[in-house]
Amino acid sequence: MLPEYQRVSISGEEKCGVPFTDLLDAAKCVVKALFIREKYISLSMQSFCRTTTRYLQELGERALDLNVYEEIPETSLTPGIKDMPSDMGYGCKMVDGVVHVYTDKGTMNTSTEVDLPYPDLQEYIADMNVMMALIINGPVKSFCYRRLQYLSSKFQMHILLNEMKELAAQRKVPHRDFYNIRKVDTHIHASSCMNQKHLLRFIKRAMKKYPAEIVHVERGRGQTLMEVFESMNLTAFDLSVDTLDMHADRNTFHRFDKFNSKYNPIGESILREIFIKTDNYIEGKYFGHIIKEVMADLEESKYQNVELRLSIYGRCRDEWDKLAKWAVKHSVYSDNVRWLVQMPRLFDVYHTKRQLSNFQDMLENIFMPLFEVTVNPRTHPELHLFLQHVVGFDSVDDESKPEHHIFNLDSPLPANWTEEDNPPYSYYLYYMYANMTVLNHLRRRQNLDTFVIRPHCGEAGPIHHLVSGFMLSENISHGLLLRKAPVLQYLYYLAQIGIAMSPLSNNSLFLSYHRNPLPEYLSRGLMVSLSTDDPLQFHFTKEPLMEEYSIATQVWKLSSCDMCELARNSVLMSGFSHQVKSYWLGPDYIKEGPEGNDIRRTNVPDIRVAYRHETLCEELNLITQAVRSEQSCTKMLQLE
Repeated sequence: MLPEYQRVSISGEEKCGVPFTDLLDAAKCVVKALFIREKYISLSMQSFCRTTTRYLQELGERALDLNVYEEIPETSLTPGIKDMPSDMGYGCKMVDGVVHVYTDKGTMNTSTEVDLPYPDLQEYIADMNVMMALIINGPVKSFCYRRLQYLSSKFQMHILLNEMKELAAQRKVPHRDFYNIRKVDTHIHASSCMNQKHLLRFIKRAMKKYPAEIVHVERGRGQTLMEVFESMNLTAFDLSVDTLDMHADRNTFHRFDKFNSKYNPIGESILREIFIKTDNYIEGKYFGHIIKEVMADLEESKYQNVELRLSIYGRCRDEWDKLAKWAVKHSVYSDNVRWLVQMPRLFDVYHTKRQLSNFQDMLENIFMPLFEVTVNPRTHPELHLFLQHVVGFDSVDDESKPEHHIFNLDSPLPANWTEEDNPPYSYYLYYMYANMTVLNHLRRRQNLDTFVIRPHCGEAGPIHHLVSGFMLSENISHGLLLRKAPVLQYLYYLAQIGIAMSPLSNNSLFLSYHRNPLPEYLSRGLMVSLSTDDPLQFHFTKEPLMEEYSIATQVWKLSSCDMCELARNSVLMSGFSHQVKSYWLGPDYIKEGPEGNDIRRTNVPDIRVAYRHETLCEELNLITQAVRSEQSCTKMLQLE
């Protein structure tokens, strides 16, 4: 049953405010772009908005794949070899930057190749060129800009007419308020997930508890924790938040290099290595302890959850095993935490240091262990267990760095990429996507969970990063540049692509708080959520996510309904399992519109959910109807 609220309707012909021919051209382009995204998302087993799928299905000749798969039951990080799937006996080899799987390890050629879907490089570059042409098309830009302005105005009208009804609906719900609804920090890095005071207290405790423990080797001689601090002329008493000096300040604005150096406590990289690295002399012992303390705080809060990022650099093959051993050894498991693995785009740095000879080496180091553990989990038992709690991959680096190369058919293949320049963003993302697609299909055969791509995208740099993100990613982090690209912003809205935004992080690095587009995106109906990014650098309190919500609410005067909508979005776009989301949002959360909302769990009024759903359907109907009308006109002309 539809909730009762005041709706705004627009009647008359040419409702969208642009000439009919422009509407037809724009609608065709927008639909084409949505079909491109649907093709890549379904191929890689990522999820696509159900409402959009339904409208595209009416236009397409083929049934679209909704990718509803059986859930894999969750387990904790406790080793159990007997429960592992058996060896598939397959062989794996990387060909032109993508792993191919073969039934016979001895003869790895086309005759023994396993039939798994591979994206086609030529097709991808052609689709990317279509997208690039589309976002600079004048009439399409005008159409999308007008639709976005209309969506903003329509939301303001909705608030004027229904704000009190939304508030009344929230007040009727027993027990629920913003504090006790589930919220997920959808973008946060593990190495900076604690605040400064927490890290400081931990360092002081470690100095008292383990002063004689050898933590570092300098010139072949082991150094104890006490000796490390003595070499800096520091005692536990001297340490303070100011001496740690890890908070981003006004000097980091547009200076990503200075921001990166803030990861070093007291400006010393040795302390970063000892306390916030998994791969060091003490095998990440201190980092494991501090992560467990953060997890304990989250479990105590009950309603706050995080998706932490850990790094795999691709310099050597055993990185995955070391990371998994660290996770299992320190039992960094919590019901409130899921992991994403980020891959820094630093090939040029490693190549200059002669750690890698070509880009394919990096791809092999990242992906071959994942294929090996999928084919035979017993070869990497800890990695098999760890991957059950990894939900996806992230691509990270300073997006504002200039790119000297455009990804096209003349670009060298990964094995031939031996130049000093770093490959462009789209090159990294394509090969990450291509390998993940093959890996997902292989893991599905083994009845193992699959992965998604959720990169840092659109924080700075060129607009084409957002094109790659649109085509290949389930959702993205940042998305600030969408404010300058009306066509892409409208497409991200129609496809309901999740955008994890971090206004406090952006305020220190790229964009002042008052200019942040989050309230604009939210009012238009984009799928946005709030995230912290790096609490160690940007936040002051023990609950950084609540701090993020608190500041956003004060500065932008968000209502209780807006806050709860952001929290619900964060759960929907997160990588937590279907079973967990059903418990947090209600058993029908997958259904479209108010049917999928349970106000007793989300505290979001049905009025707001119905408004969002009806508005999205109206926009999709506008463009699909225009395309259908042109199709019917063409058929009539052919008949004549």
